[in-house]
Amino acid sequence: MQREIPETKRKALRINLDPAIYGTFAEIGAGQEVARNFFTAGAASGTIAKTMSAYDMVFSNSIYGAEISGRYVSKSRLEKMLAHEYALLSERLIGDKYVGHKFFAFADTVSTLNFSKTNDPHGWLGMRFQSTPGGEHNDIILHVRLLDTDTILQQNVLGVIGVNLVYAAYYHSHDIQLMIESLVDNLSIGSVEIDLINLRGPVFQNANDRLVNLYLIAKGFSGAAIFDEKGNACQSKDLLYKKDIMILRTKYKQKSTPNFDLFNRAVDQFKKTQNIKGENLEVLIEVLMTSELNQDESAELTTEELEEFAKRAEELCATGNNVIVSNFTRNHKVAQYLSRCRPNSVGISTNIANLKRIFDAASFGEHYTDELLAYVSDLFSRNVKLYAYPYLDRKNNEIITTKNMPVSKEAKPLFEFLISNNYITDIESYDEKDVKTV
Repeated sequence: MQREIPETKRKALRINLDPAIYGTFAEIGAGQEVARNFFTAGAASGTIAKTMSAYDMVFSNSIYGAEISGRYVSKSRLEKMLAHEYALLSERLIGDKYVGHKFFAFADTVSTLNFSKTNDPHGWLGMRFQSTPGGEHNDIILHVRLLDTDTILQQNVLGVIGVNLVYAAYYHSHDIQLMIESLVDNLSIGSVEIDLINLRGPVFQNANDRLVNLYLIAKGFSGAAIFDEKGNACQSKDLLYKKDIMILRTKYKQKSTPNFDLFNRAVDQFKKTQNIKGENLEVLIEVLMTSELNQDESAELTTEELEEFAKRAEELCATGNNVIVSNFTRNHKVAQYLSRCRPNSVGISTNIANLKRIFDAASFGEHYTDELLAYVSDLFSRNVKLYAYPYLDRKNNEIITTKNMPVSKEAKPLFEFLISNNYITDIESYDEKDVKTV
């Protein structure tokens, strides 16, 4: 049965009328949009102990401390804001008047669209809250991308998602899937992307961060989730900003382990051809959530399948690699996603069998040449190189590379251009024993 979704004002009013919920709003970068919703709902004095917005960097640093990275729209800044504001609540709000209260600190640090419309609007939102009076605190931290092309609309979206976060913390934290789904209540499709969630604290003791972030993909809130070599969910820019990135693409329910022998050769070749220094290289293993290149990306996965992905991600992280789980069925969609991180260069290691499909007109419809041009433009205009590893055609007992791969007549000139200009390169000096069938 479809759940009832209260309007944003009703959510804020319910919180305001709950005598146990009391706390602080600290917002930087997009106005005090979340607090404004609670003020306009009425009875805000029952909820709000303090609101503040330290826009000036000197004031902000004097309150929360300087950021070594120089990035103030960051997880680090958000965590400092939450820690500082929550500590003040615990320190100052004592005595009989506050017995029975469940304290919270809400914070956000956001960059909306600038005047020249040249930035990537995004923000960090967080909630530190007690689920029981006097209990230990819990944390919910989100990273969002604001997708509207108007600053006013982005501010409104931020206000709504902030109310949803406070409401979800107190009324949906017992059901994590419902809590995640409710974060986009009363928002139009395409206005926001949620690409990271971290949950901490006793109320989330049974939550799996990997599973939670995969659920974002399953619900269409994000196209990918990234995990570092320790299995921690990461925001893409934090891990990949201005890096040289090499990706090995693997398929959903792939029974064999990734061909690390050939992949390691691809990494070495990428470093050599792109003149990459080791410390700037980030290597990722990608696991596709879709099993076929033409599968519907909007199809939802079951909880059991998500658990399989979480387990698979954990296993690959244990190999010492960063892992990205995505629903990007085509290479150019991976490139589009990574371009947000402004990488120095990107190498994609892929099987010749995937290229064979792309340059085969029979795999597509009547608009094949238009689709192929769009694909090539999207992919190779972003400083991307494809490193193709061979496969064994067991039927003919032949190793297939770019030199003998069948290509449709209408695609052949474009394919030869990409080969001759090193946009697509065979992996070199491989051992034939490492070549496998598809």
